[in-house]
Amino acid sequence: MSTLKNIYNTKEYKRSRTAYALQCTFEYFVMLLVADAFLANLLTNMGISDALTGIISSFISFAFLFQLMSIFLVTKIKNTKKTVIILNCLSQFLFMTMYLVPFMPFSKGIKTALVICAILFAYISNYTVSGVLFKWANSFVAPTKRAEYSAGKEMVSLLSGIVFTLIIGHIIDRYNDVGNVEGGFLFIAAAMLILNICNFISLMLIKKDSIVMEEEQTEDTPSFSEVIKNTLGNKSFVSVVIMTVMWYAARYMTLGFLGTFKTKDLLISVGMVQVINIAGQLARFAISKPFGRFSDKTSFATGIRWAFIIEAAAYLACMFTTTKTWWLIIIYTVLYNVSMAGSNQNSFNIVYSYVDSKYIVQAMAIKNSIGGICGFLVSLLGGKILAAVQNNGNSLFGLHIYGQQFLSAISLVILATTVAYVHFVIEKQKVKIR
Repeated sequence: MSTLKNIYNTKEYKRSRTAYALQCTFEYFVMLLVADAFLANLLTNMGISDALTGIISSFISFAFLFQLMSIFLVTKIKNTKKTVIILNCLSQFLFMTMYLVPFMPFSKGIKTALVICAILFAYISNYTVSGVLFKWANSFVAPTKRAEYSAGKEMVSLLSGIVFTLIIGHIIDRYNDVGNVEGGFLFIAAAMLILNICNFISLMLIKKDSIVMEEEQTEDTPSFSEVIKNTLGNKSFVSVVIMTVMWYAARYMTLGFLGTFKTKDLLISVGMVQVINIAGQLARFAISKPFGRFSDKTSFATGIRWAFIIEAAAYLACMFTTTKTWWLIIIYTVLYNVSMAGSNQNSFNIVYSYVDSKYIVQAMAIKNSIGGICGFLVSLLGGKILAAVQNNGNSLFGLHIYGQQFLSAISLVILATTVAYVHFVIEKQKVKIR
């Protein structure tokens, strides 16, 4: 036990943890450039409708389905580090190509298809190995420090992300102001290429294997039936999957449609959207460490329940956001980001509470893929609801209302139900592994 405890303080383990934190930061930067106002700006300038923009924005949830591939991939991988680097960097490259599509000599329909393919396959490539990457890189973290380390890693991404989005948002607004929208797209593509290189270097600096992974490699590879028995055959884990489905349903009913709501309906500039996002990220930064310590002290389930309560409050604010009360989108953004300080880290770590480390990759793949496909299907429904409200002149039941307001109300109801489920079911379960 003493030897295992001391190994986490070795130079290689410390370097690996630092490199993983940096890798998450560079990957986070790329994700910022393919989400919210940046993605909405690209798709809107390509003439893509609000409803389709929202669905494309929600492809992340559909791509989670491909995490199921890792159930079979994990037993075939001979070199974890090499496999992760290839697929992760391929993902970053595909995201970059999205911003080159507008320059291609094709029709609008073909360009739309290319953007959809680029973002879809980028997410597929990323999430096929995301569980493998998480288990590999997280194996250099002491088990009793997982939530706190996740919080610290997140704080690095958030703080640097604030500066990053402020600069990029300002630059894109300058390009838009002078009518050179395409120049802005080229700038983002170049930035993403540089980030991909940094991402690659960071992954290379992580040690090939930890002592935990080396021990697991000496054990027999679990059969498919054994994996199913220890995941879907585990009632405690199944309850986590149900929670994830409900949470994703609440999130993707609304999230993918707010980018165009901010820029087209509320008439907020891309730069201003980033300033608002920065306010939210600062709030998330301030609460991340305390949230992590709280979760380590109590439980991941308790931490995630409080995160859901805060997220529900965010949807409540969004329900009442109009052109006259546009400032409520700031309240929404701050509350949503604060909730992410708890839900993001705990949604990963909670699997450790009920599943043996031997099946972590498979369990995460099952949880995220089931939740993801449900989230994507809900986003399709959300797109239809939004289109129906907009086609009716932003009117519902005789009231003037934006579709995003109605979607937020639905998300609030779903998430309130999820909070009750976590409290009365998951928090009552015995934590098998901590």
